[in-house]
Amino acid sequence: MPAVDRRKQVLDAASKSFALFGYKATTMEQVAKIANVGKGTIYTFFTNKDELFDEILLSAIMEMKRLAEREIKKDRDFFDNLYRVLDALLEFRSEHELFIKLSQEVRDIGTPKAHEGLTKVENGIVGYLQGIVEHAISIGEIKPLDAQVVSFVMLKLYVALTTDFNQLHEPLSKEQIKEYMMVFLADGLKASS
Repeated sequence: MPAVDRRKQVLDAASKSFALFGYKATTMEQVAKIANVGKGTIYTFFTNKDELFDEILLSAIMEMKRLAEREIKKDRDFFDNLYRVLDALLEFRSEHELFIKLSQEVRDIGTPKAHEGLTKVENGIVGYLQGIVEHAISIGEIKPLDAQVVSFVMLKLYVALTTDFNQLHEPLSKEQIKEYMMVFLADGLKASS
């Protein structure tokens, strides 16, 4: 009979609890109940709720990184790869129940730890994009600018086009989003002379 991985059991239960109830409303008692373990078992692996939450976020960020790496195609140009990576990461984020719940919690009650968690995820995405941008700069595919600033602006533009715009207007199609990303990032707004 295979041994039960209690740590994984606790992490899975905590993920479910944070996704269902958010950071603020999740308790170690709930996690223990969902995991079907004693509360002391949780403390064998994690000193507190913050440490447990951080471990779940780190796992999600690593999963996003693996997902992004699968989207990079060596035979594609920078902008095509960028669009593919951003699309995959934001699709993951929009479908992952934890991120949905944390976003709601930040919006509705402003829990600092939930906000901090979402910021960590955003920083993880920006950091990953920064590596892609630095590579593109090194091979002369894009202008030599501050890779961190470029990555931050690219992510914010993509979120604005895929999410923020939809709150006020008819959602843009994927092709329209790609077209605007190319105009703003690759071509610029200046009319050709």
